[in-house]
Amino acid sequence: MNARILLLVCLPGLAQAQGFAGLGGEAGGFALPEKGQALAFPADHGAHPEFRIEWWYLTANLTGPDGTPYGLQWTLFRSALAPHEAAGWDSPQIWLGHAAVTTPDDHLFTQRLARGGIGQAGVTATPFEAWIDDWRMAGPDFDAMRLAASGPEFAYDMTLTAQGPLVRHGEEGFSVKSGEGQASYYYSQPFFDIAGRLSLPEGPVEVTGTAWFDHEWSSQPLSDRQTGWDWFSLSFEDGAKLMGFQLRENDAAGYSYASWIAPDGTLTPYVGAFEAEPLETARLDGAEVPVRWSVRLPAEGVAVEVEALNDAAWNALSPSYWEGPVTVTGSHAGRGYLEMTGYE
Repeated sequence: MNARILLLVCLPGLAQAQGFAGLGGEAGGFALPEKGQALAFPADHGAHPEFRIEWWYLTANLTGPDGTPYGLQWTLFRSALAPHEAAGWDSPQIWLGHAAVTTPDDHLFTQRLARGGIGQAGVTATPFEAWIDDWRMAGPDFDAMRLAASGPEFAYDMTLTAQGPLVRHGEEGFSVKSGEGQASYYYSQPFFDIAGRLSLPEGPVEVTGTAWFDHEWSSQPLSDRQTGWDWFSLSFEDGAKLMGFQLRENDAAGYSYASWIAPDGTLTPYVGAFEAEPLETARLDGAEVPVRWSVRLPAEGVAVEVEALNDAAWNALSPSYWEGPVTVTGSHAGRGYLEMTGYE
């Protein structure tokens, strides 16, 4: 999902009445996703300024030399204030970067904010480069990249190597988000191997693991009644993967979707069949946030418990949301990431 929050930074007058973080607001002249429009690569790795909202997002489950688990997040958001592009300071593009590292005992996070049009932030498709200030995810092509970011208390420098194909969610990348038909374009690269160094307050740690990349863009991805989401990306030990989300509404059951991804990258979509039920919560920043879940996808025999590595993986940014690594037990064992918004 990961549309997260950017409009609250850019347009703070927008309220929950327009869906979470204003993402249910009217498109206002911006382009809208069209069913049947094929995604084209490498061009679609780049920016789409005719759409109002876009994000490039990577999470990783990592392991240190002594077996300690870690998590890593890197996200770049773009929001357009007008449905056109312009040069220099006249550009309507606003950029926001989030980075975080999670350990069993700590959660470190930071953000960057930038203007478009002046070289401070942006994305190019060929060769691929996504950057904000000195944070970068870049490489000669999308199968081999370097990822780097830093904050006051942490830094990371990683290499990414794709071990499988891109996957297109929904109907070949057209991803519906509500019963009313709001949608986005959405694809993932869930098959990255990752290796590199974390720089933490206690010292450097060499790590290896797997990473999951998402890219999504739209102009009105939510209904104005949707108040937040619970988004899971789970990688199982048998090589299969599951992306599932549920979008919450105050007065209705909400909307759910899942992508079942076979080890060879074959995707099977499921609308309304993904089930996620909170089992335990933690009090974080004044909010009750689920940190242990029952997750089910009956058609694929999935009945698992998903538990946070660190309950306190709360990004107190703009605005606050929960994002962190999880462990998976039950019918399938593995690791993954969980994002939850709208619990403020």
